[in-house]
Amino acid sequence: MRQYEVMYILAPTLSAEEQTALVDRFSELVNSMGGSVEKTDRWERQGLAYEIKKFRDGYYVVMQFLGDPALDAEMDRQMKIAEPILRHMILRRDE
Repeated sequence: MRQYEVMYILAPTLSAEEQTALVDRFSELVNSMGGSVEKTDRWERQGLAYEIKKFRDGYYVVMQFLGDPALDAEMDRQMKIAEPILRHMILRRDE
C-alpha cells in the first residue's frame, strides 16, 4: 500500500449536505477498493488565485489515504467527471 494525498476544490454553490455527500463518496471509494482513509481535512470557503469555471472561491478538501496505484487512477477518473469539483490534485507521499 502506498500513501497518497488528494486535494480538491468544491464549487461554492454546494450546500453543506452536498459537500458532505461528495466527501463521503470519495472516502467510500477508497474503502471499497481496499484502501483506508487516514485523515480528512475540510477547509472553510477560500478565495482562488484565478477564476475557475466562473467561480472566484471554493471549498477545499484534503484527504490522506493508503491505497494501490489502481485506486489512485480510479479516484482521478471519477474526480475528472464530477461536475462540482473545480480542480483536484493527487500526490504520492514519501514517508
